Amino acid sequence: MATELLLLSLAISRLIAAVLGGGSGLTLTPNNPLHLTTFDGHLTTDASALSAASRDFGLLTQKEPSAVLRPASVQDIARLIRAANNKPSSFPVSARGHGHSINGQAQTANGVVVDMIRRHSKTTLGEAASYGPRVSAEGRYVDVWGGELWIDVLNATLEFGLAPNSWTDYLYLTVGGTLSNAGISGQAFNHGPQISNVHEMDVVSGKGEVLTCSREENRELFHAVLGGLGQFGIITRARIALEPAPKRVKWIRVLYSNFSAFTEDQEYLISLHAKPSSQKFDYVEGFVIVDEGLINNWRSSFFSPKNPVKISSLGGTNGGVLYCLEITKNYDESNADSVDQEVEDLLSELQYIPATEFTTDLPYVDFLDRVHKAELKLRAKGLWDVPHPWLNLFVPKSKIAEFDEGVFKGILGKKTSGPILIYPMNKNKWEEGTSVVTPDEDVFYLVALLRSALEDTQDRTQTLEHLTNQNRRILAFCQDSNIQVKQYLPHYTSSEEWRAHFGPQRWDQFRRRKMEFDPKHILATGQRIFSMEMGNDHAKGYAS
Repeated sequence: MATELLLLSLAISRLIAAVLGGGSGLTLTPNNPLHLTTFDGHLTTDASALSAASRDFGLLTQKEPSAVLRPASVQDIARLIRAANNKPSSFPVSARGHGHSINGQAQTANGVVVDMIRRHSKTTLGEAASYGPRVSAEGRYVDVWGGELWIDVLNATLEFGLAPNSWTDYLYLTVGGTLSNAGISGQAFNHGPQISNVHEMDVVSGKGEVLTCSREENRELFHAVLGGLGQFGIITRARIALEPAPKRVKWIRVLYSNFSAFTEDQEYLISLHAKPSSQKFDYVEGFVIVDEGLINNWRSSFFSPKNPVKISSLGGTNGGVLYCLEITKNYDESNADSVDQEVEDLLSELQYIPATEFTTDLPYVDFLDRVHKAELKLRAKGLWDVPHPWLNLFVPKSKIAEFDEGVFKGILGKKTSGPILIYPMNKNKWEEGTSVVTPDEDVFYLVALLRSALEDTQDRTQTLEHLTNQNRRILAFCQDSNIQVKQYLPHYTSSEEWRAHFGPQRWDQFRRRKMEFDPKHILATGQRIFSMEMGNDHAKGYAS
């Protein structure tokens, strides 16, 4: 261990010359607390580890840390954060899961990134990170490490005939990562987001304290961390609610050319959330089709390539824009005989274009893991590791028609460069008191523009510059039209924008929580929330 610390000291010392700003950042000296700290896991300055931690799924920004910690215990994380708090040699710390953020939110320059992914190796696992998901069939919950992937949680719980209530569309994300944002998918109208389905958590606060929190214990920290963008602590364990897992899924898509009919039907379907399971769908999403190619794109491959759906063949109005409602009905042996009739009864109430009903039947696991299968196809074509200028917005129900006119039928033109999701959620399914900001209406929509940029192309509408400018135009349109959207997975570059995002009351609460749980502003500086006037020695360039 002494040899390892010496090598580490020499390696990090070589980085000192690159450090700017003098009073902040990671520099090892004989008296530096990190230099004197012993970890059960591994603190590395290996070039490949630093490079991996400097990038994310967005590929829009890059910040290389000074070191990466691969913890073998909760105490490793606590030791690191306590060392980071030690002035005058303090430094920022960011937790990184699968690196699926878009704008460098899990990155940190001149600090330490905590690699939370659980590795199946005796040399990197410890008492907290070593176990896989632990299922309580009787209690209908599962305890999981914060760096566990949701796909592994699913596989573990299915062994007991159970599964989490609420999902994201993509399962190769970490539990701590999605809980730090919200975690949403087509089940949210019924079960709420993932943050509404957590019983308790273990959290290492920004002061290095290891705390168990729930709705009864350390309640303020519990609600602060849920949707808290990593600002208040690092989630090391979460207890997730489970329900009986269905065996199979009826997966249906129907098309609309009339936006009002489309949204009326979506809102009707989510209004059934209190009905018995036989009288509602289990999943309600949708997407927008503004160009011919996208109806059969990677996320829409549901439609047969031998019989491709043509927008022109449907006689679409409204500038050629189509809307696809995507719904599912779960079933197993207990309702296999009645599920078709249940689906037929529900569809009979809807206003979709006749003869545009497309149905498939598949195992529950295959439906939940559908995006990963598309990922593998894109990786094979070299189309996954490209810039992703995604824009995710919560749009109030009262303004969604105006958004449609201005964005779907206006700004986007005839090219989208990726799927555009749109679906409503019930606000009363969202836990009160969490850090997430949503519109102040009973129903609001997620609009997710999930675009990919291609630089080696003759089509300028697929370039990063074009898509980034289009995002700015969309946000400017919402501002000018007073649509009052809220960003999901928010990204801002000034404290004024963050204050506007939260609103005065929520901002005061968020700031107070920051001062209580991370008073030296150690954590998640990549979010660019807190500025120097708030006492953050590490916020030079952040939200200033």
